[in-house]
Amino acid sequence: MHPYENLIAVTDRSLCSGDFLTQIEKIVSLHPHSLILRERDLPDEEYLLLARKVQAICEKGADVKVPFFVHSRIEIAQKIGCHNLHLPLPALAAIGGRPEGFACVSTSSHIMEDMQQALALGADLIILGTIFETECKKGLRGRGLSFVEEICAACPVPVYAIGGIKESNIDAVMAAGAAGGCMMSRFMEI
Repeated sequence: MHPYENLIAVTDRSLCSGDFLTQIEKIVSLHPHSLILRERDLPDEEYLLLARKVQAICEKGADVKVPFFVHSRIEIAQKIGCHNLHLPLPALAAIGGRPEGFACVSTSSHIMEDMQQALALGADLIILGTIFETECKKGLRGRGLSFVEEICAACPVPVYAIGGIKESNIDAVMAAGAAGGCMMSRFMEI
């Protein structure tokens, strides 16, 4: 068992103090559940080049390959043969549901109705936030573990909590019913 196997790494290269691809190699060596290449600020051409490099790192793991998710860009995922996609709920709704050809489609939820809509649209995995206060969303109050319990009790697909998730609170999040959690800042510093 790897200590990070229940954590999804979400990238944000602006939080990375060193070389981003070296950081991705460090993250992959920790064997997280999966990795979502977020990088929303990049133009498509730059995202495509970076996605190819990150995908290669995720796939070359010596003993464990880390599932790689493209964030929001369906065409890029298709172009590089990536079978995992994260779409924010409004984007998933805008295209009328789960795009074909993907093994796993994850989406974000912030209230019970979001989760229900995500399921109706064919999501395989829910990223539920914001659970604890976080530096990434200053001033946004975390919804807490009771919220995780409520959503997980009603959700038939895996739920991963996001927002202030750390190694020190992942066990409590999972005890509340989540399959795991997502970390951004901490993975960018490891």
